[in-house]
Amino acid sequence: MAARVAQDIPEGWFVNLGIGIPTMVADHVPAEREVILHSENGILGMGPAPAPDKVNAWLVNAGKQPVTLRPGGSFFHHADSFAMIRGGHIDLCVLGAFEVAENGDIANWATSENDSAPAVGGAMDLAAGAKRLWVVMEHTTKDGTPKLVEHCGYPLTAMGAVQRVYTNLAVVDVVPGRGFVVRDIVPGLSLADVQAKTSAKLHADG
Repeated sequence: MAARVAQDIPEGWFVNLGIGIPTMVADHVPAEREVILHSENGILGMGPAPAPDKVNAWLVNAGKQPVTLRPGGSFFHHADSFAMIRGGHIDLCVLGAFEVAENGDIANWATSENDSAPAVGGAMDLAAGAKRLWVVMEHTTKDGTPKLVEHCGYPLTAMGAVQRVYTNLAVVDVVPGRGFVVRDIVPGLSLADVQAKTSAKLHADG
């Protein structure tokens, strides 16, 4: 999923990567591509994960994972990072989610004691401030509950913010007036197969 997201990012975009699966996108952007990765804790020009013997304990992403810095990259104060986000300077944000609704609503936080990140964090700022929001997540929960839904059941992070969803089954755009439009499906599956694991109506591309 992360590799497919990386493949679709246009040249020259400034891209924020949220915690979880989105952080893996950094490992799939070739060094020769001009995609500038941003981390909300204060990195611009973030690179892939380092080799085990090259870890710098002070250089980590928003998920506290070790990262590298590409040539020309920089790190800075948390407040400056959020000025970039809130100022509309980020072309794309990639977030994980619990649910995405057919109108583009996103729910990606919860408050239970078992959650590793039991707060909304910077996701609300990113969903509102970035020019585009893509979500990367499993298509269903571990027990098979659909995560592409008609209406979110979890607390909302942002309303109508998502343009595209990448799952382990398909790439789905959120199109105003139509809802979920399937752009691509993993080999071996049909639209009907994906629909069977989705609680909202899926529409074929075209």
